[in-house]
Amino acid sequence: MADRMRAKLTGAVALVAAVVLWSSFALTVRGIGSSSLTSIDVAFLRFATPVVILAPWLPRTVRALRGERIGVLLMLGIGGLPHFLLCALGGHLTSAALIGLLVPGTVPLFVVVILCLRWRERISPRRLIALAAITTGVAAAAMQTTSTATTAGIGVLLTAGCAWAVYTIGLRRTGLDLAGVVLAVCTPAAIAAALLAASTAMPSHLMTGTADVSDVLLFTGLQGIGTGLLSTLCYAYAVRALGGNLAATAGAISPVLTALLAIPLFGEPITPGVGVALALIATGVAVFNLAPRPRENGPNRPGPRRRALDGTAGMVKGMPPTSAASTTEAA
Repeated sequence: MADRMRAKLTGAVALVAAVVLWSSFALTVRGIGSSSLTSIDVAFLRFATPVVILAPWLPRTVRALRGERIGVLLMLGIGGLPHFLLCALGGHLTSAALIGLLVPGTVPLFVVVILCLRWRERISPRRLIALAAITTGVAAAAMQTTSTATTAGIGVLLTAGCAWAVYTIGLRRTGLDLAGVVLAVCTPAAIAAALLAASTAMPSHLMTGTADVSDVLLFTGLQGIGTGLLSTLCYAYAVRALGGNLAATAGAISPVLTALLAIPLFGEPITPGVGVALALIATGVAVFNLAPRPRENGPNRPGPRRRALDGTAGMVKGMPPTSAASTTEAA
């Protein structure tokens, strides 16, 4: 009994750590503009760090990639550098609260739309209600904007959410394990970021040697190690200790924490529109994750290995598990 309580307590601590690390993704993306680094610099640090740490698994991953479908690899790749650069651009145009809210919060909506259009998957009534709440929340966030740049930024963040949804569906269909997915996403992203920086196609202060060492260490720790690896481990442990549904639903807390931390860090107040959007989207995400999932049939039904990966789907790159794929119990 004591061991079980200790495991539950440790799981709760791990879940809190994961939520904080998820929020750090949005906060650090928003903070790029006030640092000595550029977006492509942070992207390189973000993706190169996991590749270096997981280098011993590279040979096994390369062998596994030979049996993977090209279409699935492209879907996974969209969740790499394209998704990060969209988040960075959207963060430059909007606020930390909107990054933490719109990107992970709209993933269930885009996942369901894609699955319904492409694979004719059924949606339960409870999940339809949850998606309606999320859609209303996005509308509330858009209606409170007063500048063209912010409106454009919301559009960019919604595109980032759609990119993450495509990546999420790729996770459901891949045969790679968790380390293999991380390497399959991060390796080409790190190479592409290095090429873009070296070719001057995108400005890079790392290449010119003008980046502060303190900023390099900060973003490597928070983006590369924190949201990239530690959040994955913390969330996976929490799923085992507390159960998949409870752990996944905690993703609804992340946007709220991000908005609260953005007040002292960036001086970004929570406006009435953002407050309404937070309440609607967080509630929609929680209801979506707690709603019963229809039984999957046919070739798209995940096997045991896929179900285990689904439990940490949203955490492969440090995003809250608010997608359809991450609601499956992994314990």
